Amino acid sequence: MGHHFEIYKDKAGEFRVRFKYNSEIMFSTEGYSSKESAKNAIASIKKNGPGAETVDNS
Repeated sequence: MGHHFEIYKDKAGEFRVRFKYNSEIMFSTEGYSSKESAKNAIASIKKNGPGAETVDNS
């Protein structure tokens, strides 16, 4: 599996999403109280991510 979103429960019992590429975690989200909210976060990333600009604050 090259890259994928993963929904998991953290120690506090909240649902989180992480994006993995070749088993390396590229990013993870804040905690959500419901799995449906985590799924909505994935949908939002898929919808809005491809067109997102890059901001270099270095």
